[in-house]
Amino acid sequence: MSELQTPYYLIDKARLRGNMEKVARLRERSGAKALLALKCFATWSVFDFMRDFMDGTTSSSLFELRLGHEEFGKETHAYSVAWADHEIDEAVGYADKIIFNSLGQLDRFGDRAKGITTGLRLNPRFSTSGFDLADPARPFSRLGEWDTARLEAAMGRISGVMIHYNCENGDFELFDHQLARIETEFGDILHKLDWVSLGGGIHFTGEGYPLDRLADRLAAFSRKFGVQVYLEPGEASITESTTLEVSVLDLINNGKDVAIVDSSIEAHMLDLLIYRETAKLPQHGEHEYQIAGKTCLAGDIFGDARFAQPLKIGDRISIADAAGYTMVKKNWFNGVAMPAIAIREEDGSIRSVRSFGYDDYKGSLS
Repeated sequence: MSELQTPYYLIDKARLRGNMEKVARLRERSGAKALLALKCFATWSVFDFMRDFMDGTTSSSLFELRLGHEEFGKETHAYSVAWADHEIDEAVGYADKIIFNSLGQLDRFGDRAKGITTGLRLNPRFSTSGFDLADPARPFSRLGEWDTARLEAAMGRISGVMIHYNCENGDFELFDHQLARIETEFGDILHKLDWVSLGGGIHFTGEGYPLDRLADRLAAFSRKFGVQVYLEPGEASITESTTLEVSVLDLINNGKDVAIVDSSIEAHMLDLLIYRETAKLPQHGEHEYQIAGKTCLAGDIFGDARFAQPLKIGDRISIADAAGYTMVKKNWFNGVAMPAIAIREEDGSIRSVRSFGYDDYKGSLS
């Protein structure tokens, strides 16, 4: 590891396998299919590893759709909040299923998608999200149809629906309760369908999650309505599998010990900044430091960490759980070097699979 220049994301295949084995167990016991949500994780260098444990990919844009089709293969679902006229034919060419966000999009493009399976997004008007920013059921939400009359108007043109309403939901009882609400409120429609995607956001690979209870609940839902169930795990697929490796560039004390590293929360872990969360940093020892990024943003701060020994310039720090919504959101703010991507194989060896330089920075602009 010391031979690689920081910063870099390090994907650990042994840790990734642990998540994949839980996905496979859930699929086998429940009969549900699992599609990797590329909006969360799209690092295609490990798709060949993940492919054996999952059924395909689901996407939120034309480029994600194409990537899933070309690099992952298997079943490819296409969803977008709004397809453009110049995108739809290409999207249909890559997809096995296309899921329209609104009845208006179905009306506009349904005939052009007749060669593949078609679905519609259903919004149950509730969710588990604790963040208004990420809540698909927020007031005036544009994400899916909820009115039963409008949903009925789509019958005969669609064979399934996608219902995405969970967000980092590690509470099985809450999942069970909300799924029962969906069964009650939309049961007449569900009985007319061939498949239902329950989206992502179910934290079933988390420590202590009752995986078998979830599998049995999904199987019961499938039997009740005669549908193929899909899940779209993003974070659940890759949680705790990846670190962001950084180095200390400077140490200052402005009333508090601060370590400035060769990375940036805004450029390399943007989701944490958006949701005002701190990074998962080391917390063992008596020596406390604020870990800060190197951009000009005053709030470019990863959080507070604790170490057994005082930090020195050049020391390496591993920031945990750095796979989800990181590599897909990294950016060139301040022109700060973009982290490379490396993989730790199951034999312990580490290889770099992608690095980024000045030409990449320049090429992203004009």
